[in-house]
Amino acid sequence: MKQLLSLFLTLILISTSLHAQNRDYWQQHVDYTMEIDVDAENHQYSGNQTLVYTNNSPDVLNRVYYHLYFNAFQPNSMMDIRSRTIEDPDGRVRDRILHLEDDEIGYQRVNSLTQDGQPVEYQTDGTVLVVELNDPIQPGESTTFEMEWDAQVPLQVRRSGRDNTEGVEFSMSQWYPKLAEYDHQGWHPNEYVGREFHAPFGNFDVKITIDKDYVLGGTGILQNPNEIGYGYEEEGAEVNRPSGDKMTWHFQAKNVIDFFWGADPDFKHVTAQVPDGPKLHFLYQQPAVVEGASEDQNAQYTQNWEELVDYTIRAFEYANENFGEYPYPQYTNLQGGDGGMEYPMGTLITGGRSLGSLVGVMVHEMYHSWYQNVIATNESLYEWMDEGFTSFASAETMNHLFDRGADFPYAGSYRSYRFIVESGDEEPMVTHADHYNTNRAYSVAAYSKGAVFLGQISYIIGREDFRNGMKRYHDEWKLKHPTDLDFVEIMEKESGMILDWYYEYFVQTTKTIDYGIKSVVGDANKTVVNMERIGLMPMPLDVVVEYTDGSSELFYIPLRMMRGEKPSESGISRTVLEDWPWVQPEYKITIDRASSDIKTITIDPSQRLADVNLENNSFDVASMLNE
Repeated sequence: MKQLLSLFLTLILISTSLHAQNRDYWQQHVDYTMEIDVDAENHQYSGNQTLVYTNNSPDVLNRVYYHLYFNAFQPNSMMDIRSRTIEDPDGRVRDRILHLEDDEIGYQRVNSLTQDGQPVEYQTDGTVLVVELNDPIQPGESTTFEMEWDAQVPLQVRRSGRDNTEGVEFSMSQWYPKLAEYDHQGWHPNEYVGREFHAPFGNFDVKITIDKDYVLGGTGILQNPNEIGYGYEEEGAEVNRPSGDKMTWHFQAKNVIDFFWGADPDFKHVTAQVPDGPKLHFLYQQPAVVEGASEDQNAQYTQNWEELVDYTIRAFEYANENFGEYPYPQYTNLQGGDGGMEYPMGTLITGGRSLGSLVGVMVHEMYHSWYQNVIATNESLYEWMDEGFTSFASAETMNHLFDRGADFPYAGSYRSYRFIVESGDEEPMVTHADHYNTNRAYSVAAYSKGAVFLGQISYIIGREDFRNGMKRYHDEWKLKHPTDLDFVEIMEKESGMILDWYYEYFVQTTKTIDYGIKSVVGDANKTVVNMERIGLMPMPLDVVVEYTDGSSELFYIPLRMMRGEKPSESGISRTVLEDWPWVQPEYKITIDRASSDIKTITIDPSQRLADVNLENNSFDVASMLNE
């Protein structure tokens, strides 16, 4: 009986592990064909959408969901109420939605919807459209939805909108009825309250008809450049614009998770080429007309955009070399929105910034084409894999672009993490992005602690295995939807170590790391360093001893549950000590040198260990002996 019970438990554990990491992978596929006609004067448009949806899951689907994001920009929407009731609202939102006039709100109104030519029942529920299917979609089958809808572009509040503070007329993100994602965890039809997104990969064929004086850019490759002009046509080609007051822009994009665009009559369009990389497009206002800025300031903003071109080329080169190659043929930096927000093959960023800030936001949003738009995690559940990985790569790249020479460019993320720990407001990283108690807790968990997560992976497994693991993660999971455990599995394979303990402590809990040097006792022959684990989270330790003769020695203490050791990383002598079991609160290091030979003892001089109390991480032995 005991043997049967043991076998049963083993099978459960194996099944759980396979589901979490080595599950039979599949992902859904969408093909959008859309035509919209824009009434620019009234900031409204009508749309037709044909959507071919392929069910690659093993499940029968009886219902589908669409996102209607513009419906969030209406008084008393969930986004409005959330912003007015959360302790620390986003300053760009606050109660602005509540006070929108009828011609300033956003909406997406579905007028008709068919499945394979037959009308289906649907119901609009806030920012979600619930569709009851006539015919269930069987595994491996496709179905075609045809939709007609009308929409009004909201006054710029958050991400999407018209007439932002820099005078850009259309910032068009999340602008179309967008099919929700269905994955191994089921449907994800989350109400939009201003947070994150998740969507299936697919192909987009989009035609946008708008007044002739508007210049557009966004996701996808323009299919009719010689009709459009504005710098899109091939050099020397003749532009043959159609007659009439409007013109149609035709874009196509393959294997992307979303489609954005922006438009303004005053956009200047500039292109550049990344060597062995994508063609770059820049669309920005010339002259700049940032609200509240002087004429000289606006002139500087325009100059900053001109200088941004070279920085973007260099940033792509660095990212391709260090984090995996960007897979699309094009990328667009487009002025618009309310800050910076990533989309496939481009970004919306505001331009009223210093050069350093403009480059910084460009680099951050660019890296989202590695961590979200190419490696497309569900950022509602794994926001720290999206924002945190991006923050880590951005800090490193900015250090490179501006030749700052920082040995540890991620220090800002570590400071933010320690701040939220000290405040008592920290929440576990497994919290759904929409459900953090405060915006502050969300931001630190997503951006800062997510970056720290990577910094400590490097500390645990070593820099070389970490670098190789990041590239392997990109190569194996690009254009797919990995989970958090898929990433951990990559790092385990690369390092040969067990890392589930690190994920469980640092991601699933708010337990903290705090090691200290409790005391140093020695004589003429040896010195004993008494270490203590004060925090509840265990970690391996690098302890560096600096001797009075100018030499140094590193004592490496692995954790037993790692079942491995990282390679030596530095040029100094390293001694590998006995494993430190996680249940043991204290540990002794014996050094075969007199105390008088020792100058200082320091835990982790590399700063990658996110110890929350650094005051007890070093011990000045020389000063102690002189007291």
